[in-house]
Amino acid sequence: MSTKPISKIVDEISAEQVKVKTNVFNYPRTLYPAIEPYKTHRLKVDDIHELYIEESGNPQSEKCVIFCHGGPGGGLEDNYRRYFDPVAYRVVLFDQRGCGKSTPFACLENNTTWHLVDDMEKIRVYLGINNWIVFGGSWGSTLALSYAETHPSRVKALCLRGIFTLRREELLFFYQCGGGANWIFPDYFAEYVKPIPVNERYDMISAYNRRLTGTDEKIKLEAALAWTAWEMATSKLIIDKEKISGGEDPQFAIPFARIENHYFVHGGWFNEDDQLIKNAHILKNIPGVIVGGRYDIVCPAKSAWDLKQVWGDKVDLTFIPDSGHSMSEPGIISCLVEAMDRFRDL
Repeated sequence: MSTKPISKIVDEISAEQVKVKTNVFNYPRTLYPAIEPYKTHRLKVDDIHELYIEESGNPQSEKCVIFCHGGPGGGLEDNYRRYFDPVAYRVVLFDQRGCGKSTPFACLENNTTWHLVDDMEKIRVYLGINNWIVFGGSWGSTLALSYAETHPSRVKALCLRGIFTLRREELLFFYQCGGGANWIFPDYFAEYVKPIPVNERYDMISAYNRRLTGTDEKIKLEAALAWTAWEMATSKLIIDKEKISGGEDPQFAIPFARIENHYFVHGGWFNEDDQLIKNAHILKNIPGVIVGGRYDIVCPAKSAWDLKQVWGDKVDLTFIPDSGHSMSEPGIISCLVEAMDRFRDL
C-alpha cells in the first residue's frame, strides 16, 4: 500500500483520471479498528441539559482530542472514534444538547452556539484537560471554530472538514429555492419543498421552523423527515440510498431537523454574519488542517477557501477531487486520519 502523503497524490492526479465510482486514487489511509469507550459520563451543564460524554483511546495520554459532531442535532456514531490513533490519543466525544444520549431529547431551550462553546469548556475542566486538539466537520467545524476563537489558548490544533460558517449565503445556497443546490439535485429538492405551500417558499428555513416547532406532531414529523432526507441525499458524491434510509428514523430525524433549523433561523446567534471568517485571524498561531470535498454541495468549497485566506500560513487546505460532503468518503477519511497522525507530534 502506498505511503505517499495524500496531498502529493492529489497534486499528481489529473482531472481526466477521476472515475467517481471507484477509488482510483488508492487513498493510503483508512479508519483505525473499532474500539469501545473505556469510560462514559453524564454531566449536568445547567438546570435543563445533561450531556453524554465518552472517552476512548489511551486514558494515560496527555494528547487529547475533542470531537464536535455535525448537525447541529446529529449525535455520535461509533465510527467517530476511529479517526484517531487509540494508542496516542485520549479521545473525548460528546452528544451536544438535545442530541443522541444527551437529555432532554430534541430540546431547543438554552440551546445555542454559545451554550455549546461553554459546554466544551465545562467538559475540559471536568475531565482535567489543559488543552486539546479540536476536531469537527460540517456544523462540527462551526462549533470548533467558535470554540477556538473564544478559547484559543486551550486549542493545540484544529482538524476541520466540510467548512460551514453559517453565513446567510451558505444557508440560502443549500436550503432556499433558487439558491444553488436545487439546480444540482432538483429531484430531491422537489421532495424537500413538498411540505411547504408555494406561498411560503420564499423563505424555506422560516417555513420549516413554523412546522418543526409547532404543536401538530404529524406535521412536525413530516417536516423533520423531509428536511433530513434532503441533507442525507446530498451528502455524498454518489447518492447513498442507505444513508437516506438512515434519516427516516424519527429518533434521528426529529432532533436533527428541529435543532439544525433552530440554529439556522437564528443565524447561529453570531454578532455578525461573517463572524467566524472575520475573526479567523485569532487562529493565526494555531496549526490546522482543512479538508474539503471538491464537490461538496452541503458545505461548498468557497467557505474553506475564505477561511484559509484569513487564518493564514498555519493551516493546510486540501480539496479531495472525488468527494462530496460526507466524512465517510475514502479520500476524506484518508486525509483526516493522516492529519491526526501528524498532530501526534505536537
